[in-house]
Amino acid sequence: MRKYNNIPPLRALKAFESSARHLSFTKAAEELFVTQAAISHQIKSLEDKTGVKLFKRYNRSLQLTTDGQIYLLSIMESLEQLEKASRQLVNRNTKNMLNISLLPSFATKWMAKRIWRFQEKFPDIEVSISAFEWLVDFKREEIDIAIRYGRGNWPDVHSELLFEEKVFPICSRAVSNKLEKNPDPNILLNHKLAHDDFSSEDWQMWFKEANIPLTKEITGTRFSHTVMMLESIENGKGFALGRTPLVIDDLKRKILYAPFNICIPSDYAYYFVCKKGDEKLPQIKNFRDWIFAEAKKSKKLAEKYI
Repeated sequence: MRKYNNIPPLRALKAFESSARHLSFTKAAEELFVTQAAISHQIKSLEDKTGVKLFKRYNRSLQLTTDGQIYLLSIMESLEQLEKASRQLVNRNTKNMLNISLLPSFATKWMAKRIWRFQEKFPDIEVSISAFEWLVDFKREEIDIAIRYGRGNWPDVHSELLFEEKVFPICSRAVSNKLEKNPDPNILLNHKLAHDDFSSEDWQMWFKEANIPLTKEITGTRFSHTVMMLESIENGKGFALGRTPLVIDDLKRKILYAPFNICIPSDYAYYFVCKKGDEKLPQIKNFRDWIFAEAKKSKKLAEKYI
């Protein structure tokens, strides 16, 4: 009977694969939620078992040896096959589970306010929503659908344009109440302007569209996350750039206001994405049809306020 005596422990193989991918024991430890010492121990035990040095260790960096590079290719293929087999086994028992990946901003400001309608329409489908800043890898992660933000040119996936964005200044009710009926956009030159990771260049483009020359650098509070910026504007005295899908509900509820009738198109948009071929699966098609219908409603709503 075959006993697979030469197969190392799975935790050692995962530690090696992660360390080789990042070329860092520290990053591998963070990814696998263990200590750096544990990663180092697993790599040493793997090298002891195989009798081969897998890494060249330097003061502040790692480099794969030739043997390590060859081993990595085999390990990645083997782990992928294990994951695929396990995923297929799990999916046979969770046919009604739909795993969706979104940006935190889109999840909070748009999806969370609507997903209950999908669940009412399809009560037998269990939905799991994950909010990540990074791009989901369908080959490595248990994700069925992603709503990605970008230009739509991702390889090896099925991608459909869901939302185009309009970008325009927004403010709180308190700020809006102090403005004239048709305020002069030039007043923004005297205000602190909030920024997220996408705003700085867009502010310059907006001022250009408004025919307002900039004589000094745009200043204001900078936020690493869009939701933080929007929360600050809702409760503060400044202005920020709003993006159609993320602010349309707050404009309707009169939490936010768009005081100037000037907007610019965004270079980026939201896309419905899944693995090629999966768009024909019944559950994914049901979600696709539902979210496109919801997006159409949001676009019509946006026309009333922008």
